[in-house]
Amino acid sequence: MNDQQPVQLRVGLAQVDTTVGDLSGNADLVRTWTAKAAEDGVHLVVFPEMTLTGYPAEDLVLRESFAHASEHALVDLATRLADDGLGEVAVVVGYLAHTEGSGPAPVDQPPTDDDRPGDANPRRGAPRNAAALLYGGEVVARYYKRHLPNYGVFDEARYFVPGTEMPIVRLHGVDVALTVCEDLWVEGGPCGVIGQAGADVVVSPNASPYERAKDDLRLPLVRRRAEEARATVVYCNQVGGQDELVFDGDSLVVNAAGELLARAPQFVEHLLTVDLTIDPSSVPERTDGRIGPMTVTRHLLSEEPAPAFEPRPSTIVAPLDDCEEVWRALVLGLRDFIDKNGIPSVVLGLSGGIDSALVAALAVDALGADRVYGVGLPSKWSRAHSLSDAEDSAERLGLHYSVVPIAPMVEAYEKSVELSGTAAENLQARVRGTLLMGLSNQHGHLLLATSNKSEVAVGYSTLYGDAAGGFAPIKDVPKTLVWAIARWRNEEARRHGGTEPIPQNSIDKPPSAELAPGQQDSDSLPSYEELDAVIADYVDRDLGMAQLLERGHDPEVVAKVLRLVDMAEFKRRQSAPGTKISLKAFGRDRRLPITNRWRETPPTVLEGAAQ
Repeated sequence: MNDQQPVQLRVGLAQVDTTVGDLSGNADLVRTWTAKAAEDGVHLVVFPEMTLTGYPAEDLVLRESFAHASEHALVDLATRLADDGLGEVAVVVGYLAHTEGSGPAPVDQPPTDDDRPGDANPRRGAPRNAAALLYGGEVVARYYKRHLPNYGVFDEARYFVPGTEMPIVRLHGVDVALTVCEDLWVEGGPCGVIGQAGADVVVSPNASPYERAKDDLRLPLVRRRAEEARATVVYCNQVGGQDELVFDGDSLVVNAAGELLARAPQFVEHLLTVDLTIDPSSVPERTDGRIGPMTVTRHLLSEEPAPAFEPRPSTIVAPLDDCEEVWRALVLGLRDFIDKNGIPSVVLGLSGGIDSALVAALAVDALGADRVYGVGLPSKWSRAHSLSDAEDSAERLGLHYSVVPIAPMVEAYEKSVELSGTAAENLQARVRGTLLMGLSNQHGHLLLATSNKSEVAVGYSTLYGDAAGGFAPIKDVPKTLVWAIARWRNEEARRHGGTEPIPQNSIDKPPSAELAPGQQDSDSLPSYEELDAVIADYVDRDLGMAQLLERGHDPEVVAKVLRLVDMAEFKRRQSAPGTKISLKAFGRDRRLPITNRWRETPPTVLEGAAQ
């Protein structure tokens, strides 16, 4: 290969915010960002997983009309890029492929003599999570994702057929191998095949959803795969919100020695460029054909090296601190849910408490104050500070604010039907929910639910009351983290000389639903520190009773919390979507049967806790 002289390649990673189902809009994103890459002298630009269709497309992928439209959009995109004068830039883009036939097939099924490279492979057809390399107006190589995740929020084994081919494309004398997302998470997978076949660069389009501290996992992972592949790994991740999921970008490039060459910022669209100098002699053997369960194919685009250029320093952006990372995730998740669905504005109940104050601040950061409407809904049990703190929150944020007392409406109900205890308390929450939904319908706002993960876990949010809404921004945020990010947001405002958006009194005062005289959350719940610790172990980590006790949790607290969590499953099944930030969020990430007699807690422990 060119007498084994070092060759150069400028690579771009375009972490973009796509929209599921918007094939033309997503294709335009690729054209726009490819033009930016070309202006920057990029030879190869990589886009995220399933860029053309958006990710995750869920059951849309089962519609043949959608899959065929994706295939047509891919071919059309290649042509349009060439028409734009961008045909000399190699573009790797994710899309939904569809081959004829029935599927799926087992992932470990080896190719047969009938499975020739380039064939439609009719015995194993149906949808495929794919990436293609476009160049010179053509689709020159296609890669079908090999490993299909089927855990947590992923259902890819439900949708896709695994691939068995590994295309390696030579561009400007550099051998570039294609993979997709989960392929990097599997030791001995495609990167192992690449390491045996021989390549210089591995490109990996990704749609890796955000969860707290996930950036700490990515770099070690990519280092391991770069070592296994004996090649530089280019990891391009999606950014943006899609229903419950939010993607943080955090794209990065690591060489075969494990050195971090470049890293992109989180939660923003960004073109990360890196200048690579490749020593072909570092790959002593380059083969094709059958290697393990995959068939390696090689495609020649250009043997001639790119003209020599002066390498530029790469950008390495440090990951965000925990509270800022969570805040940015929640803001982006809310903004994209509202904007991608064409919703003009949002409304929420402002109680003066920390949860509604935090959601209001998130909404203003995400959408701007003019698109946020807060409503004070005092009852006869509301304390004076509740209304004044709600008004203070509205003034600090500059949002629209009005007050609608609910006491007369609650009294009208009480004159018509006799309710006591919890039923009477929840009536107040349901009157508030009805009023807020009425305002939502009347003015076109989307109602934001303000319940946090701790409340959702133990059922301390009222169905058709404070649980009402179209989106729940802090649904996956435990109460202790609510306080932490509220304090961080105020500190951030002070640091920049701005107004603290969240009233200090809302942060400091004991939490209360104020549905009865003198009521406080601590009357019926353990401390939030204890509660959140048990929820983290039981919900996020799926630990059983014995393991919870081994970890030192109080037996009576565990018994009570587990009973409450298990009994509230029917409520969670009806709750609004909300941005996932944890290891395991309620909703598509954690799905338990409502009718369920399995209990972790022994009866004797339950009896003791009930006393």
